[in-house]
Amino acid sequence: YGFINTCLKSLVVEKYGEEMWEKLRLQAGVQDSFLTFEVYKDEITMQLVDKACKILGVPADMVLREFGEYFFEFCKRSGYDHMLRTLGGNLYEFIENLDALHSYLALSYQAILFFFVFPQEMNAPSFRVEKNEDGSMHLHYYSDRRGLCHIVPGIISAAALDFFNIEISMEIVNQMEEEERTGKKEHIVFLVTQNPVFSYKERNEFSSSSQYLADSEKQVEKQLIKEDLEKAKNTFRERGSSVCPVKKSHWKTIRGIITLGKGKLLRGFDPVYPKSLWIDTKTFCNGLPFHMVFDKELRVKQAGVSIQKIVPGLQTTGICLDHYFSIVHPEVPFTISSIQKFINSQFVFQTRREMMPESWKQRPMLELRGQMIWMESLQCMLYLCSPLLRTLHELEERQMHIADIAPHDVTRDLILLNQQRLAEMELSNQLERKKEELRILSKHLEEEKKKTEALLYAMLPQHVANQLKEGKRVEAGEFKECTILFSDVVTFTNICAQCEPIQIVLMLNSMYLRFDRLTTVHDVYKVETIGDAYMVVGGVPVPVPTHAERVANFALGMIIAAKGVQNPVSGNPIQIRVGIHTGPVLAGVVGEKMPRYCLFGDTVNIASRMESHGVPSKIHLSSTAYQCLKYKNFEMTERGEIEVKGKGKMHTYFLIRNKTATENEIMGRP
Repeated sequence: YGFINTCLKSLVVEKYGEEMWEKLRLQAGVQDSFLTFEVYKDEITMQLVDKACKILGVPADMVLREFGEYFFEFCKRSGYDHMLRTLGGNLYEFIENLDALHSYLALSYQAILFFFVFPQEMNAPSFRVEKNEDGSMHLHYYSDRRGLCHIVPGIISAAALDFFNIEISMEIVNQMEEEERTGKKEHIVFLVTQNPVFSYKERNEFSSSSQYLADSEKQVEKQLIKEDLEKAKNTFRERGSSVCPVKKSHWKTIRGIITLGKGKLLRGFDPVYPKSLWIDTKTFCNGLPFHMVFDKELRVKQAGVSIQKIVPGLQTTGICLDHYFSIVHPEVPFTISSIQKFINSQFVFQTRREMMPESWKQRPMLELRGQMIWMESLQCMLYLCSPLLRTLHELEERQMHIADIAPHDVTRDLILLNQQRLAEMELSNQLERKKEELRILSKHLEEEKKKTEALLYAMLPQHVANQLKEGKRVEAGEFKECTILFSDVVTFTNICAQCEPIQIVLMLNSMYLRFDRLTTVHDVYKVETIGDAYMVVGGVPVPVPTHAERVANFALGMIIAAKGVQNPVSGNPIQIRVGIHTGPVLAGVVGEKMPRYCLFGDTVNIASRMESHGVPSKIHLSSTAYQCLKYKNFEMTERGEIEVKGKGKMHTYFLIRNKTATENEIMGRP
């Protein structure tokens, strides 16, 4: 179920981060999230575990053990803390009742078995525990799924430390395969040894005082036994004669916990049994309508009235039980020895269709769930059971009624309560599905938002775009010094006159794609393109002291990049003119429909003049741009004075190369 895979995801994210989970799930080829009660294939979980071992470089047994420890904590955080904590008073009882927990979860959650389980049609593992004389235990683990046994030590160790404050070590002492009703099952035997957990101070205190406490306990017990009979009468006398309460001495307080006349401390409970059973056979069979008694040969000796009504064959004394029923859980052969081996497990019986009356042939088979009790004196087994019914629908399918179940049987309440719980679970599943749909939609929305923002940031500076998104007015800004570049294609008008429009578009697109990549390489801002003209600026909208060097390197890259664009008329590489000027500008956003970030000022005009008065395949510099680059490792040559339209005579220069940068560095190649 999704609960298992969700836990595995949580473990990876918590310990190794979201990136590791993303890498893991992509290699395993699984989805990002799982619905808690949705059934998934075992292969998904196994793939995740396998890829985790390879990516982390950790053996499978270590990964599974860590998963087991984390899974225990995950179950507690998911609301199962109290259920697990009350399973047993010690580790032995805890393990002994694991199968009972599976049975409850199967009943309550419609076969959602999650504790130690990877889902596969209700085939939950089984556990059997044996105590050894030295205080250790042998834990027998049976499972259809091979290779997952290392999860068990992780969970058991975590439970032992959390619930019982003991550290345990578990080692595999036997590993085999056993042929069972459903095929081969892996049978692992763990040796479990327990070590109490003490702090350093507690260990010292315990070691120094343990012998003293043992001796004191023996002395007190002898004293109590010796004085008990003498003081018993006095105690009665005091109780009878005292009108007001009197202060008891220390010894009297201790004697108050003694069973009078017995001389034994009340450390245990000794039940009292009647000499004969005060219930007749008829009442017993009516009061426990679903019980059965059978001997070592599985011959039925006695059965409750309701089970006789459903399976009439049981009215014949001495019939074999395995002719009418099969064992669903635990998955063991139907023999008295197998049943005795799993005596502490809850047993689920299912009626055999071929032995049922005609009226039952079209109905789902009845399942019984209950406890086995071995009666040594009679050499017979008592099966105390109830119908295994989860919902009112299952009750109706078998044409049974609440009245068929004994009033004292909690199955009545469980069916009704579970009906409500299933409705809540269905609502929870729907909410979980909606949540997952919203998560996916949100993810898609975020992706589309990023695309929109990328498009917007391509049109406007990021901080300007963000202000416009927030509905704020963008104030114009003055930049005291920046470097502006213009470029155009030589003989562009002639090329347009001799080519198809699509050829012009393809040529410009090829050129602009190269130039756009260079703006990223040299971190300059592309202002606009008009026809064949391309305009960039350095130092705007973010002022930087290296604006001239950035634009100069960009210009050198443009000359190289243009050689890779073909003139559709001649078939030769196109030629471009480039002009650069440095000076102050005013920048701001103009327009509401398709707003543009524009530059204003004489600096823009002069930069444009540098381009229009330039030479093909040359980078034309104004004197101010030359001064900015003079001591920056650039090779430049003087052009001299030229007549510039609208500006008169101007002293200009040509940029030749960068003395310290290679062509690959200029072009941003690796």
